[in-house]
Amino acid sequence: MSKMFMNVKEVMEILEVSESYAYKLMKRLNRELQAMGCQTIAGKVDRKYFYEQFYGTRSNDGRN
Repeated sequence: MSKMFMNVKEVMEILEVSESYAYKLMKRLNRELQAMGCQTIAGKVDRKYFYEQFYGTRSNDGRN
């Protein structure tokens, strides 16, 4: 079972971006979730929402 949230290192590895850009993307995703009424955790991003936004799927299907 995978963890519910991703940290900045996971986002950096999957997207192959810098730490600062990964934080920027995570902040944007968390703002979107907050606008939908969801609770968020600073420095973490919901794994399912991440994959939905970047790959159009709700799970990691081995593309990384």
